[in-house]
Amino acid sequence: MSLISLLRASFAAVLITATTLAATLPTPAAAQASAPTAAAPAADAKPAVTEEAVENPYGLKALWTQGDAVAHGTLIIMVIMSMGSWYVIFTKLFEQNKMLKSARASSEAFWKSASIKEGVKVLEEGSASRFIAEQALKADDHHEGTMVETIDRHTWVSMNIDRAVGSVQSRLQGGLAILATVGSTAPFVGLFGTVWGIYNALVKIGISGQASIDKVAGPVGEALIMTAIGLAVAVPAVMGYNWLIRRNKAIMDATRAFAADLHSVLIAGKR
Repeated sequence: MSLISLLRASFAAVLITATTLAATLPTPAAAQASAPTAAAPAADAKPAVTEEAVENPYGLKALWTQGDAVAHGTLIIMVIMSMGSWYVIFTKLFEQNKMLKSARASSEAFWKSASIKEGVKVLEEGSASRFIAEQALKADDHHEGTMVETIDRHTWVSMNIDRAVGSVQSRLQGGLAILATVGSTAPFVGLFGTVWGIYNALVKIGISGQASIDKVAGPVGEALIMTAIGLAVAVPAVMGYNWLIRRNKAIMDATRAFAADLHSVLIAGKR
């Protein structure tokens, strides 16, 4: 074999090898098309996120656990004030409804009776109407004696009926002083807690030497919570007081009308 034949055989072998490699390698377009496909599974895969419940370090629980004796005492006072005001609201509302119901149910039967003594028997036991009627009859029966005789019968009976009406009014107003007290003092109790929380914040700033948010967030949050609790205690007490006062006025108007009619019938002599 000559040298030229050997060179031709070697060139042919190299050409065949190059052609084979070119057929097996991907083209640039094919490589770009296959890249998103290969990256798609990685994009679709979402990392597992573990959610942990993070406890609020500035809530009511933190206020109680981290607060001092002054903060605890302020909270207890406001809780007692709130419980007392709600107790008065519900008990007075029940009492008012009972008085209105008994007044509507017994007034018609009372005025249809033949006499006041007969009418007293149909009135509900313990009701305001029966109490006023009994006091009027008692005053009319005991209009005697040296001192009492100096007062005419009309004035004497009228005085005793007015006293009975005043007793009913005093009974209706019982407990409203608690609502008035809570409504007027609860905001200031909450304000005291606010001032104390700000004081604790200033103390922590002075001790640490820096006014970072982690040093003042707790005491300032405590101060704001105290203010909110004070308002939450005061607002229902004020609204309940005004509502009950308005209902008391309606009850007393009906009671005074009954007392005036009773006085007129009793003076007329229809006992």
